[in-house]
Amino acid sequence: MSAYKPQLATLAEKPPTGPGWVHEIKYDGYRMGAIRRGGSVYLESRNEVRWTAKLPEVEEAVRRLPCSSAVIDGEVAIVLPDGRTSFQRLQNIFGQGGARAGLVYFVFDLLELDGEPLEKLPLLERKARLQKLVAAGPELIRYAQHIEGDGAAVLAQVDKLGMEGIISKRANAPHRAGRSDGWLKAKCTQFADLVVGGFSDPSGARNGLGALLVGVYDDHGELQFAGGVGTGRGWTGPFLSELRRGLEGLEQAECPFAELPPPEYLKGAHWVRPALVVEVGFAEWTDEGTLRHPSFRSFQPGKDPRTTRRRE
Repeated sequence: MSAYKPQLATLAEKPPTGPGWVHEIKYDGYRMGAIRRGGSVYLESRNEVRWTAKLPEVEEAVRRLPCSSAVIDGEVAIVLPDGRTSFQRLQNIFGQGGARAGLVYFVFDLLELDGEPLEKLPLLERKARLQKLVAAGPELIRYAQHIEGDGAAVLAQVDKLGMEGIISKRANAPHRAGRSDGWLKAKCTQFADLVVGGFSDPSGARNGLGALLVGVYDDHGELQFAGGVGTGRGWTGPFLSELRRGLEGLEQAECPFAELPPPEYLKGAHWVRPALVVEVGFAEWTDEGTLRHPSFRSFQPGKDPRTTRRRE
C-alpha cells in the first residue's frame, strides 16, 4: 500500500471569503508525492503511478533533504521566465524531449517526517514543519507560500498575474485523504473570441454535434485553426441540435482554415462559412496554437469574424 494518500481539492465557482482559510497559487503541473525512506526515494502520482525514472532531478533533490524519512506532497511544474507555470512545456519534456530548464517541485504538505505521522496536525503546523525541512535543501524544491485573507481578492490578484487559479485550504484542519470541502480550487479563466469554421458529428449518446471547430484570423487575413470546443455553458441536447441546424445553413465543401486541422479533428468534420463568432473560455494557448481546456461561453453576433486575433 502506498504511503502517499493525497488530499484532493473540490472545484468551486468562487473561493471562500471567511476566516480560517489560507490560499495558495494553483500550479499548472503534475501532482506528485515524494516518499523518502533512508537513501531511497520514489516519486508517485496521485493515482499511484511511479514517476521516479522520469524525474531524476527531483529524486536527487529529495534525497538531499536533511531527514531520514518523509512523505511530501507537491506539484512538479515548469516555471516560465515571467513566473507562470506551463502545463504544455511540462508535457514537452516527457513527450518530445524538450528542455528541462525551469523544472521545479513546489511542495505544500508534509504527511510524515523522520518516522512521525503528521496527518492529524493542523495544516499550518504541517506547513511550518515542511518549510523548515526544505529551507536548506536544493533550490529545485520550493516551499509553496500561502496567503491569509479574502479569497476573492487573492484570486483577482492571481488572475492579473496570468496564473491558473488558487487552492483554498482550511488552516487548522488535519489531512484528509481524498476529495472534500476542506480544500477548494477556484480557477482563473482566459477568454477569446473565435470563429467557427466547422463542426464534427456527435458520438455516443450525444445529439446534434460533437464539437465546434474554431479558429482565429492572423495578421495576413488567414484563418488559423485553434482547436475543437466540445463542452460549455448550456451544452444540452436541444441546444446542440438547434446549433447544428443553424450551422448546416452555412455548410460548404471547402475547409476555411489556412491549413487542414490535425487528423484527430477530421473524423465526421463538416466545414462552414466562417461567419459565426463565439466566446470561448480556456486555460492557455498550446505551443501548437490550439486552446487547452476550451469551453463555449456565448455567441458574439455583433462581432466581425475578420477582427478576431489571438491575444496572449
